[in-house]
Amino acid sequence: MKLIRLKKSGPLEFYSAEGSTPLKLPFYESTVEAGFPSPADDYAELKLDLNKHLIRNPSATFYVRVRGHSMVNAGICDGDMLIVDRSLEPKDGDVAVCVINGEFTVKRIKKSGQQIVLSPENPDFPEMSVTKDDDFRIWGIVSYVIHKP
Repeated sequence: MKLIRLKKSGPLEFYSAEGSTPLKLPFYESTVEAGFPSPADDYAELKLDLNKHLIRNPSATFYVRVRGHSMVNAGICDGDMLIVDRSLEPKDGDVAVCVINGEFTVKRIKKSGQQIVLSPENPDFPEMSVTKDDDFRIWGIVSYVIHKP
């Protein structure tokens, strides 16, 4: 899969993917212990195409690189790549890429009646209440996070 850089806006960089060519990577069915090591099972190597597993709507899916630390408690860290699906309907509690007054941000959406609050997942950052005077749009819903350990 080849990423095509579309633009950079504030702390986010936007990419689309050229996903017409399948990229089949080795996939081992046996699990890996995150606790104490265990004896290796016999394993079968399969082929896995990440495009098929991570992208439901290719024409509406984009990749966004994150800069900043406001979402660390949601498992989104500086430098992570988000897979954002613009065709998904936003729901209360979703993590979304939003545009507020011309600036992009990634935050958790909290809806209560007509009120929308953009909530960071880091207590060092304040919540942002969206008012009727704000130019606000939910750009897309984060469907996966690609995190480098």
